[in-house]
Amino acid sequence: MSIHDRFQPLLTQRKQQSLYRSRPLATSAQSVQMQINGLNVINFSSNDYLGLANHPRIKQRLINALQTEETSYGSGAAHLVTGHHLHHHLAEDEIADWLGTERALLFSTGYMANLAVQQALMQPNDVIIADKLSHASLIDGAQHSNATLKRYPHLDMNALERRLKNSVQTKGGALFSTPLRGINLIVTDGVFSMDGDIAPLPEIQALAKQYQAWLLVDDAHGFGVLGEQGRGCFEHFGLAPDENTIQVGTLGKAFGCSGAFVAGSATLVESLIQFARPYIYTTAMSPLNALAIREALTLVQNATTSRETLQNHVQQFRQGARQIGLTLIDSPSPIQAIILKQSETALAWSEYLKQQGFWVSAIRPPTVPKGQARLRVTLSAQHTTNNIAQLLNALKNGQEHL
Repeated sequence: MSIHDRFQPLLTQRKQQSLYRSRPLATSAQSVQMQINGLNVINFSSNDYLGLANHPRIKQRLINALQTEETSYGSGAAHLVTGHHLHHHLAEDEIADWLGTERALLFSTGYMANLAVQQALMQPNDVIIADKLSHASLIDGAQHSNATLKRYPHLDMNALERRLKNSVQTKGGALFSTPLRGINLIVTDGVFSMDGDIAPLPEIQALAKQYQAWLLVDDAHGFGVLGEQGRGCFEHFGLAPDENTIQVGTLGKAFGCSGAFVAGSATLVESLIQFARPYIYTTAMSPLNALAIREALTLVQNATTSRETLQNHVQQFRQGARQIGLTLIDSPSPIQAIILKQSETALAWSEYLKQQGFWVSAIRPPTVPKGQARLRVTLSAQHTTNNIAQLLNALKNGQEHL
């Protein structure tokens, strides 16, 4: 059987089910005003929450480095060979200082980071207990580890506690792991990428301590956005991670760069350097990207006004959406999901908005559960109140045409 014979029927089926995916072609710089697929649109689908992806300070810093420093574009090798350059090292130190952790470790992507952590840390007798709506990279990381994966209904703390209880025994008032079970690792997003809601970290952290579990939080959509200095969900809730907490963050969202990091104890980071295959066996990211991350971190730390603007935009959009009768998921984050249920409906809405000058992506299964197709509106501090009002007006008019 040829590749064509195997996959062409599957591709055809996806098209018939309105689940086929295509890559939009951007022919302008990442910004609120963009040209995508030849259309001039206001972009409401980017994760560039603080508007840093095209920030002049980051661009000028890179220009200066290429002209005045001994900095190459390519790293040349893996970190453990000759690819660990000064800007990588400094970026890791500065991220750790920002978060108040002992160490941080850079990865080329958030997907690689989530694969690495669970593969490297979890052993055959361990159990990973993950929120049902955890990001695909977290689920893949768990499935590619040696641990047993258990999932609990989204944000259901009673179900999480039942999972934890099933993995431990109580004897004489003391809690300990059974001989057949090793470590329990609780896995959750901080801000969930498709719904935009926030994990109840105070309850999760309390359960982790009560049942002596480790905790992995992928705060990709929280870092830069939540907290006084953008430190994410832990700062948002006024919490401090302990030595058994692992934080994962991506640098292609609020930071406007690319790559990711894992932050935690010195033992955690050193263990990943020694045992994490996605870290060991890949070329290090560009030193220039690491330099961009360092500049972006300074901007993130001082982006209080931008974060306030972003929250005002969230309130404006949610209030306006309610007034025109749209069904939104309860989300205090820049991710605002309009549930339309059927994939065909979501595609029709997305296409209508494109013709009105707005780029809003239709999200369909398997990215979201069946019957939960939606428009995923993402807000940026770069948007204006008028941009949001225009989008709301287009959504209102769309209700009359679709």
